[in-house]
Amino acid sequence: MLATTQTMHKVLVLDANPQRVAELSHRLKFMNYEPVVADTDSALDAFAAESAIALVVGDTASDKNFSRALHLFSEKQPHLPFLMLGDESATGEDSQDSANRPTWKVDLPLRRSQVSRLLRRAERHRGEERRHRLTGNSHSIKHIRELIEQVADFDTTVLVTGESGTGKELVARTIHDLSERADMPFVPINCGAIPAELLESELFGHEKGAFTGALSARAGRFELAEGGTLFLDEIGDMSLPMQVKLLRVLQESCYQRVGSNKMQTANVRIIAATHRDLPAAAESGDFREDLFYRLNVFPIEMPCLKKRASDLPDLLDELLVQHQGQEGDRLRVSPAALRALANYAWPGNIRELSNLVERLAILYPSGEIALEDLPAKYREASAVVEADVTHGEPVEVQALASANLKAHLQAVEQELIQKAMSASNGVVAKAARLLSMQRTTLVEKLARYQIH
Repeated sequence: MLATTQTMHKVLVLDANPQRVAELSHRLKFMNYEPVVADTDSALDAFAAESAIALVVGDTASDKNFSRALHLFSEKQPHLPFLMLGDESATGEDSQDSANRPTWKVDLPLRRSQVSRLLRRAERHRGEERRHRLTGNSHSIKHIRELIEQVADFDTTVLVTGESGTGKELVARTIHDLSERADMPFVPINCGAIPAELLESELFGHEKGAFTGALSARAGRFELAEGGTLFLDEIGDMSLPMQVKLLRVLQESCYQRVGSNKMQTANVRIIAATHRDLPAAAESGDFREDLFYRLNVFPIEMPCLKKRASDLPDLLDELLVQHQGQEGDRLRVSPAALRALANYAWPGNIRELSNLVERLAILYPSGEIALEDLPAKYREASAVVEADVTHGEPVEVQALASANLKAHLQAVEQELIQKAMSASNGVVAKAARLLSMQRTTLVEKLARYQIH
């Protein structure tokens, strides 16, 4: 009888704790993964070049070779998922390295269920660049990334709230992409854009002859999303009778097509979104309270753009790249124009910003976008900024005014790290505590800035 062989995915292990390495290697083999362990004597260049699905990172601060290994991975495999053990786990700052490399926490003591779940997620990342779609490094966006990481692998219902144009659908798509349902359909529907009398048919489908104009049977969004994710946008605009029917489906996981007596099961993950104040709507009777509690299992609130102004340079960079000309000429925004945009209120949030960048890219396909190139309402904001300069403008606006914001911030960061290392007599763990960051993060930054 021929023996069947199955290729085992490699998992790299980078940890100075030999006892933990042995335990982790044993668990990985038991779960049918091939552990590849690095120690201080390993050929780190070859280790970083290994084709693997994930890198498990433990205690790395005690040896300079580990610092070099992390630096090599940042260069050679920037999208390789990192599984950070215990106290080395990434928090807000490093939970999404450059918005490209996923970094997930592994609790200690090790739990097989958690390690297995994260490795399955890492396998789904293999061969493609699946990343967070949320651009920015403000505190609020980092917190939202953490929430997304925590809820993605569960079928929990998520309610995304926030003003119109803040990117609620991006949150829903990111949750879907990071979940085990990622290879199944993501089906969105705007509940406020469809007349109340047609929404039931859109959601549940209908049989031929169910109503006037139903010339043939049609599958609904629940059926189309089977096995995947159904995104109910603007759920706050749904009529009360339709809310009752939706609640029944959410509670019983089954539904009927309009005009049919046959029950169909629904294996669908629900993510809902709204710009409305649902608790106030429930109190006034415009939204069913029981449906609100059924949807609000895991709430995520998207901040308006005005409250995350520090993300504006990153958002502009991404949007400008998307809209740059065919010849590849890089569009830029002048410091004066950036100051004006940073001071603008952005009532339309990121959607308004995207529309502005698209318009500017058409009018000025290359070169630098100056203050006078902006529409009048954005130029007017610059007058407020200039007035603030006279009296001492806020630190955030000063940073945005820099022509090269990233270089400015890196210089400040490098100086703070050098001072912390000096104050701690070169002890990485102490310096990390002074800087309120994880040791692993500091090790990477020491390698990046070549601080010894």
